[in-house]
Amino acid sequence: MTLRVYNTLSHEKEDFQTVVPGRVGIYLCGPTVYKPAHIGHMVGPVIFDTVKRYLAYSGYEVTFVVNITDVDDKLINRALENNTTVEALALDMTQDYFENLQTMGVDMVDHFPRATEHITDMQQIIAKLVEKGSAYPLDGDVYFEVTNDEDYGKLSRRNVDEMMAGSRVAANEKKHNPADFALWKKSKPGEPAWDSPWGPGRPGWHIECSAMSMKLLGESFDIHGGGLDLMFPHHENELAQSESCTGKPFARYWMHNGLMQAGSSAEKLGGAHDRHGDRLADQQSQEANKLAGSKGAASVRELFAVHNPETVRFFLLSTHYRSPIDFSQENIAETGKSLEGFYRLFEVFERMTGRSFYALDAPAVRDDTTTQKGEPANFFAELLHLRSRFLDAMDDDFNTGGAVGVLFELRRCINALIGKHKLDVGKPADDRSLIALTTALTLLKELANLLGVFRKPIVQADGDDNEFSGELMKLIISIRNNARKNKNFEVADQIRDGLTTLNVTLEDRPDGTRWHRE
Repeated sequence: MTLRVYNTLSHEKEDFQTVVPGRVGIYLCGPTVYKPAHIGHMVGPVIFDTVKRYLAYSGYEVTFVVNITDVDDKLINRALENNTTVEALALDMTQDYFENLQTMGVDMVDHFPRATEHITDMQQIIAKLVEKGSAYPLDGDVYFEVTNDEDYGKLSRRNVDEMMAGSRVAANEKKHNPADFALWKKSKPGEPAWDSPWGPGRPGWHIECSAMSMKLLGESFDIHGGGLDLMFPHHENELAQSESCTGKPFARYWMHNGLMQAGSSAEKLGGAHDRHGDRLADQQSQEANKLAGSKGAASVRELFAVHNPETVRFFLLSTHYRSPIDFSQENIAETGKSLEGFYRLFEVFERMTGRSFYALDAPAVRDDTTTQKGEPANFFAELLHLRSRFLDAMDDDFNTGGAVGVLFELRRCINALIGKHKLDVGKPADDRSLIALTTALTLLKELANLLGVFRKPIVQADGDDNEFSGELMKLIISIRNNARKNKNFEVADQIRDGLTTLNVTLEDRPDGTRWHRE
């Protein structure tokens, strides 16, 4: 299946064709670093980290850029509130962002440009726009003139009245048009300022991303990503000023991810969600219910104190990236429970083979996949079918929700093999069965790597308590086994039933009793 990508600009899925054959440039709008990151800030990075993984697996050479906005009104205001400098606040919050990305397994980003490192690049673009008549200085500010761009509004498909609603356009009665937006802002006393041909000032929000993306990816590149809430005004203005400056197409594909929702109306796992309807209404609806720091969203660190980061990443990928994500502690916890079956499978595999699932050498390139021929033939045929379905889902606009569903089917297929051939009964398995099992687990690792999950054993934050719990369970199981040996079944059943109420399940096997929490 040919890779197809939904393009916000055309409102259609399009065959993926890059500006330079074999190469992909991705730019994702990053955070304004004025406060600790919350879960909403992780959505885009996790999604586009996965997009890069899949494109690299498919043979592309990918450059992935995420910007850091380290000068902005929000930073200035928060620094004043905290009695610190904009620079110090930005450094602290950028480090918080980086640490959370690392914890979430987002490690495919090639460049993290900071806005303050590219002031000269921004000024050069602004000067060109002024020279072309697309922008004009005004009392130390510089504004982009929207009426000089015939295509203005083509991304969000809004008229000027709609554009003014909810935008960051500053009020200035001297502007040529109320919709004209600032490229350069005159700095007030005490605010960060850089010298410019128009006087001391700082860049507007939109010009930052134009300068950084074109500097690192070229005047035309492949994928521009960001949350749906950025489509207007940020991306609309970014597109207009960039193409007015260069006369070239800016980004070939605009990919907008759905927003984290505080309610319970989001669409769930695995659908395509083409959204050929009213994009404006969709954006307004999601923004109205958007989970944000201003609405009490917990920091990512607070979330990690309750849920394993791998669980959170899996949760974010369990819906199609264009769908809203229904956030709740209960939904994340449910995701964690669903992953326990994978972790138990990895334990079974290691017990049978002496090999760690995490150490398996899985192919990293699409054409070098795990060999899928052998006995039992029907099992290997099913592996091939499931791999094909996984790739079809990802080729269909990076449908991670559908791909996640295939991982669960693959797990069930592997467990069926184990059960049918009684591989986990404490006796050595035959070589053919071990080859089949190892092949299947290697395929699982190959596909999981594309989602950035199951890459290393999970580490619980309360490691000491877990070690204590493990030793305590050994003692309880020993007491129960002695009760059974002495035919005191009433006590043995009481222990089992009591553990069941605590969501602890015991499995009596020929090689001993094992336990796990549901």
